[in-house]
Amino acid sequence: MEIDRTKGEVWVFAEQEDGVLSDVPRELLGKGRELADTLGVKLAAVLMGAGVEPLSKELFEAGADKVHLVDDPALKVFRSKAYRHAFVELIKECGPQIVIFGATHMGRDLAPAVASQLGCGLTADCTELQIGEFTDKRGACQGAEPKVVPGVLQQIRPAFGGNIIATIVNPYNWPQMATVREGVMKPLERMPGRTGELVKHDSKLDGVEIPVEVLEIVRRHSSINLKGSRIIVAGGAGVGSKENFKLLHDLADALGGAVGGSRAAVDLGYCEHERQIGQTGVTVRPALFISCGISGAVQHLAGMQDSAKIIAINTDKDAPVFKIAHYGIVGDLNVVIPKMIKAIKG
Repeated sequence: MEIDRTKGEVWVFAEQEDGVLSDVPRELLGKGRELADTLGVKLAAVLMGAGVEPLSKELFEAGADKVHLVDDPALKVFRSKAYRHAFVELIKECGPQIVIFGATHMGRDLAPAVASQLGCGLTADCTELQIGEFTDKRGACQGAEPKVVPGVLQQIRPAFGGNIIATIVNPYNWPQMATVREGVMKPLERMPGRTGELVKHDSKLDGVEIPVEVLEIVRRHSSINLKGSRIIVAGGAGVGSKENFKLLHDLADALGGAVGGSRAAVDLGYCEHERQIGQTGVTVRPALFISCGISGAVQHLAGMQDSAKIIAINTDKDAPVFKIAHYGIVGDLNVVIPKMIKAIKG
């Protein structure tokens, strides 16, 4: 679709459930503000649901200049076809140049469906977004001058199992779309009383058959809140066993922190999947991160490297985790951790 490259807005999907915004839209608006200011365009949030107009106030205070509201009883609960149809029609009507979703269950369902319908690209699980230029050299072998496309969204994410960092661009088939991993973008400071422009749109769902009916919603609330923990003790395959993980819980209890794990620890059954930190888990930024028996694969480091202070314990002095640690302890965690607990309690 034709989009005005100088005026198209930057959009953030404002994911909500039961009239409550998740943390993800606030994180995305923080990055969206940076992108929109670089391009000199407005930052807008797309808010969909039933009876959700009051949430626009929170979105303005989180940094949105504009809120595109699609309010319809058919959108009360998330159903892929209904949301996809309404979102696609909204994009056709308004022509944004960038659309960002959270890499949540909802975002990972909705974003590819919208991109497929529009025939545009989508980069999943981005860890960084920037505005830059793209030099198209495809005609260089025929003697043509390279074409420079300015104001392109550079979508950055780990690739090939985390062994490289790829920068992906979509210079032609706009809008440029990406999903962003939870926790990797920093929200702006809340600005109480800040207002913006509220634009109401028709869902255009009349006559659209929605083949799914939601009969019941069953939720299981987790008691694990790694993202909100200021201190995290995390273990990897080097912990050795599920029983040894109790040492990490003892250290976390002494510090008033939470326990996390690498993917290797989760795969080995040492801890629950909810505790997984890294590219395929949660991203955390605690004040203190204690890494125990974790070698430091790129996938794991992507989820914790922005911690304010990192202490690494590992028997391998050449473990990659020591490259980002502020303090490193080369030793057996079964010896080191009890000494730490004793010192803390003393």
